[in-house]
Amino acid sequence: MMQPHTGKLTAHRRVPTSNLALLTPIPARPAATLLASLLTPIPARPAAALLASLSTAALMASLLALGGCAGTREPTLVAASAPDPRLSKERIAEILASPDRSAADRANDLRRKPADLLAFMGVGPGMLALDLSTGGGYSTELLARAVGPGGRAYGQSQPARAADAPARPAVTPEGNAAPQLPSAPAAASAPAAAGAPPAARRTSAQALAERARNPALSNLLSVVRPFEDPVPRELAGQLDLVTLMFNYHDLGHMGTDRARMNAAVFAALKPGGAYVIADHAGRPGTGISEAGTLHRIEEAFLRREVEAAGFRLAGEADFLRNPQDPRDRNTPEPAQAKDEFVLKFVKP
Repeated sequence: MMQPHTGKLTAHRRVPTSNLALLTPIPARPAATLLASLLTPIPARPAAALLASLSTAALMASLLALGGCAGTREPTLVAASAPDPRLSKERIAEILASPDRSAADRANDLRRKPADLLAFMGVGPGMLALDLSTGGGYSTELLARAVGPGGRAYGQSQPARAADAPARPAVTPEGNAAPQLPSAPAAASAPAAAGAPPAARRTSAQALAERARNPALSNLLSVVRPFEDPVPRELAGQLDLVTLMFNYHDLGHMGTDRARMNAAVFAALKPGGAYVIADHAGRPGTGISEAGTLHRIEEAFLRREVEAAGFRLAGEADFLRNPQDPRDRNTPEPAQAKDEFVLKFVKP
């Protein structure tokens, strides 16, 4: 039978002695005494001490809140920062000191300053790079070494013209807002020996093939395509870097559709990809009109053309600048380095 409730609390387990204080009732206080304690003013405290106590209280509250949620909230995952893809100065120095580089390339280093150039480009291992107007392949080989075995470097060159192809139409100078200097008379060419065939000129594709014989450069490839359509279809939207070293000005007297070329480069690059152009600086207002005579181009003119394709200027380098160059001759007088600019554009 159920026993009636007697009003007494029956303990079913022992309460630890250390917890007895928690069960001790708070003694009653007269209402007047309690009211007086509530109305007693808090003694003034220095501002610094007050701020310290508030900061401590806020910190404790935050810790308690975090502790209270620890059992229910998932831990916050912080993504590790991606490694910098660019080459270090030490790695660039190793590339340039590679014992298998040719003596001709090492001599060219003195003028081209490749350590500064590679650092400015932001090239790194695993990238896909395209070097427009590869020429003899000096810059293309540097790119191949920089991207390493996990990347590829392509060198583009124009298809050879057939021997019976009609002559190209004369190109009218463009973008000229300043008078052109009279060109020096062309030097008479040495007469060829009677019956001797003309010397065969090595093509860019042949030059790259010779370089690629080096096992360390098996990632160096040749692309023979016109400037207006320089990128193979399989690389569309895949390139990390496109370069054009000291030949943009030549596109003026060659009659190249530069707007088409720049648009093709834009389409071939990944978002964030870079388009790096170096060239010989022309005087303000000359545009590209002195390309065939002084082999120079106005920097502002080139920048406008490239930005018209959608690119954004991301950087300018001054390691090849020479403000003392009058820029009125192909070879400056007195003899000195040509004033040259290097611009880095990016695809947004």
